[in-house]
Amino acid sequence: MRIASNPYSLNTQRHLDQTSQGMARTLQRLSSGLRVNNAADDAAGLAIGSRMEALIRGERQSVRNINDAISMVQVTEGAMGSIADSLQRVRELAVQAASDSLSSSDRAALQEEASALLQGITQVSQHTQFNGKQVFAQTTGSIGGDDPNIRAVVDGLRLGWLEEAETLIGDSFGIYGDGASLTVNLTFTDGAGGVAASVSGVGAPGGKVTDQFLNIDMADFSPPNLPNGGNAPFYNDRIIAHEMVHAVMGRSMNFTALPNWFKEGAAEFIHGADERLSIDYNGGAGLAGMLAAFNADSVAASAGYSAGYAALRYMHDEIKATGGDGVKDIMTYLSANAGSTLDQALANASGGAFAGLADFGTQFNAAAAGYIASLNLTNADTGAIGGLDADGGAVKSATSVLTDRGTQYSEQPLTSFQLTWPGGITGGTGAQQMAFQVGAASKQTINVSVGGVSAINLGVDGVDLTNQATRAIVHIDQAIEHLVAERAKLGGVMSRFDMATQAARLSEENTSAARSRVMDADFAQETAELTRKQILQQAGTAMLAQANAFPNLALQLLRG
Repeated sequence: MRIASNPYSLNTQRHLDQTSQGMARTLQRLSSGLRVNNAADDAAGLAIGSRMEALIRGERQSVRNINDAISMVQVTEGAMGSIADSLQRVRELAVQAASDSLSSSDRAALQEEASALLQGITQVSQHTQFNGKQVFAQTTGSIGGDDPNIRAVVDGLRLGWLEEAETLIGDSFGIYGDGASLTVNLTFTDGAGGVAASVSGVGAPGGKVTDQFLNIDMADFSPPNLPNGGNAPFYNDRIIAHEMVHAVMGRSMNFTALPNWFKEGAAEFIHGADERLSIDYNGGAGLAGMLAAFNADSVAASAGYSAGYAALRYMHDEIKATGGDGVKDIMTYLSANAGSTLDQALANASGGAFAGLADFGTQFNAAAAGYIASLNLTNADTGAIGGLDADGGAVKSATSVLTDRGTQYSEQPLTSFQLTWPGGITGGTGAQQMAFQVGAASKQTINVSVGGVSAINLGVDGVDLTNQATRAIVHIDQAIEHLVAERAKLGGVMSRFDMATQAARLSEENTSAARSRVMDADFAQETAELTRKQILQQAGTAMLAQANAFPNLALQLLRG
């Protein structure tokens, strides 16, 4: 028996210490509700739980972010609704102004109200804020394009110039295009300011022209001065009608074989050219100069155009005198007989007025002086086919030869050509990009793009109800359509926000459940463990007392 060491006591103390430590951990778990309170409890579990905690708190914050974003988008959409209401009123005023039952003072009053409404639209665009931040982009871009001159010229082409020219050519000459392409070119320039517009293309077998371009020199088409365009007397609408004659002739007959004077004379005759003829005849090149240009088939100068115009009017009158329909008979023959020449057309379709091209030239040279002298070049009528001077119809003045009131506003206003428009004629309102954090991780965002909605951005800043009510209706409609599209886009974004909210809340719920399984204490298990540890602690204490009593046996030996 040894008393220097008491291994029984040491063993009992060790087990009692382990029990006490285990009981302390159990009490900590029961008091905190967590199974993992520090890294010593479960290092991997603590790492997993920490990541899950970050995700849970991030999802909670993202829900708050989404609610703020929804509020901001609602403010934006509400402002657009207010602007749309103002546009509807401006459109109502434009429709009212388009009626000829109103006087100029009536239209001026409508313009005053429209201008005030447009100022209000711009004010809403500039002042609408959320949390001190402007919600709309503050740009100068426009849905109709940034260049007002190009916008106006394109409007002229789409609102009536092209459509009316095609109709006038069909009614007066009986010829039509064949559905070929016609490309509008707004970058053309002749470098001298003399050619405002032209039609170019490539001659093809059979005499038709392919790859036609309607070239417009914007320098000569500015200022646009809609609806007629340009400046008196050669308004832009007359220039377009002139060039459309070339385009239609180029796709309906043996164009390459025709004399230049006939091509240009027909183009001048469609809108009348008394102004040009009067200048050339009474002080310009004179009769001799015009006949020289005619006989040389030269259109290098104005005299050639005047000679061609006078020749076409003479041809028209002579064929009508035989009971025909004038130049229309020649045009329809050339169109119906592929590859035919002007010589053949005059021989077969002039009603006997001319035996051929040579005979026409002889007769015109002989009759030109007296014929031109007999024309009334000073009245309001331009001498256009179908008008007062040429056919005894209504007066066709420089402004009324084309009414500039097409039946539609379209990218394809022509029925006999497929128009191709240049890029860049439509613009944009700019954009303010906003990214809303809708998830717990980086780059979990929903991006919202909000453009400008000022009167300039919507392309209605130049609305003129006094002179251009029809054009105003078109552009207001475009602005309303743009706003509808923008509001629909915001509506889609709000639906995405709702989905993101549900996703964030579901993620928070599932992640919280997963974290609970890793981190939370099982109270049933921990309570049972506490009871077990309490029993072990009490037993260990009792056994420690017994172990400490063993050395007392040695005293009994000494007493004996």
